[in-house]
Amino acid sequence: MSQSVTAADPVAELALTGDIARPARLTVVDLLAWPQHRALVSFECASSGTRRHRFTGPLLHDVLSDAGPGFDPARRKDRLRFLIALSGADGHRVVLSWAEIDPDFGRAPVLLAVSIDSTALDRAGPQLVLPQDRCGARHISGINAIRLDGGYSWRT
Repeated sequence: MSQSVTAADPVAELALTGDIARPARLTVVDLLAWPQHRALVSFECASSGTRRHRFTGPLLHDVLSDAGPGFDPARRKDRLRFLIALSGADGHRVVLSWAEIDPDFGRAPVLLAVSIDSTALDRAGPQLVLPQDRCGARHISGINAIRLDGGYSWRT
């Protein structure tokens, strides 16, 4: 069941920041502007067994690409050093590498889900969905921040 949002209802936002040309604050409604992909996902949950859900949303790669990642065009593999940090309203955090979602490398169809089982996530915020994961531990509900980072320092 889809829930409509009125002007008085709180709408969750996520902050898109980091090494990008176009930082933004995005809502589920904003995420509908990208092509929507569907995924039927089964994952094992240690506490409640196997879970199955249908998710719809844009690919994380598409959203980040449109934000203008700060890749150095003079360095062929520069994009491979970038990390993607995501956090949820409940404090859950996860880090992905750009190579995981890049179509030339891992090509993982990672979604920023705007609906789960046909229920809109306007109030709760988008969910990170990794259909290829057997375990749902990297699934994040209520994403409130995404940061693309290519400027971390190496320690030896």
